[in-house]
Amino acid sequence: MDCNERIRALREDRDLTRTFVAEMLHVGQKTYSDYELGRTRTPLDSVIILAKHYNVSLDYICGVSNECSCFPKK
Repeated sequence: MDCNERIRALREDRDLTRTFVAEMLHVGQKTYSDYELGRTRTPLDSVIILAKHYNVSLDYICGVSNECSCFPKK
């Protein structure tokens, strides 16, 4: 699963709207929609915010691992 598919699945699993997540990332709804559709690469800072919000590792959200571990704590 690619990063764009993973962020869409995480959002849908939590019953969040694209508008809500876009506002959280301080981007327009169209921009966020383009992230999910794979038309635009999701910037690293946004991926980190999403991983923290969903409490999943960067490996998981980026599709490197299928193991859904928690975002690391300091």
